[in-house]
Amino acid sequence: MREFMLLPPWEQLRYQILWAQLGEIKGKRILDFGSGIGVTADHFAEENEVIAVEPALDSIEKRWQHHSYCQIRGSVEALQKMPDASFDWIFCHNVLEYVQDREEILREFGRLLKEDGVISLVKHHRPGRVMQMAVLLDDFEKAHALLDGQDGSAKEYGAISYYENHDIECWCPGLQISDIQGICVFWRLQQKQEKHPDPAWQKKMVDLDLRVSRMEPYRSIAFFHHLLIRKK
Repeated sequence: MREFMLLPPWEQLRYQILWAQLGEIKGKRILDFGSGIGVTADHFAEENEVIAVEPALDSIEKRWQHHSYCQIRGSVEALQKMPDASFDWIFCHNVLEYVQDREEILREFGRLLKEDGVISLVKHHRPGRVMQMAVLLDDFEKAHALLDGQDGSAKEYGAISYYENHDIECWCPGLQISDIQGICVFWRLQQKQEKHPDPAWQKKMVDLDLRVSRMEPYRSIAFFHHLLIRKK
């Protein structure tokens, strides 16, 4: 897909790793909360019924639409209008770091998830960011600030308010984490950036990242954590 190749290499790699970890999903009802420009919603809409929720109008206007899915503009208020046990899968990828009402959102996810459903939640992982600052970006001041518990920042979205994996189960006691995988263990530290757009190089990096996604200590220094969450 030409559009995919126009994404920055770091986004291409992140999506490839995430989608591989999710595996084959067919014939399911999926909620993609914080869907952005719809890359994941569009990808899974080929063989599933997808409801995408996104607050930013500019993202919705640029969304990918190769496959049919329902796009809703909104946030937690949109979730509150949906009936209980509506979804087999709920995707929430790099969203909760940027919102104030994440506990309420998690509780809504618990209500909307079917009994045998799964939440796929991707979150920024502080140790991976510290590694990136120290090794790739040579920014010791920001590395120390992160170690001191300060927020990070993203150019497009603003402050990254980090939270811990165990916070999920505190915010919504009816949910439990069933699996944790790392995303972007190595390539966020790779300084030969001229190689990043090369599909052959990307495949090698994706294969390596997937191999260690559940292995320690690699998982503990990944840039993102991918949590699979189920009902207790």
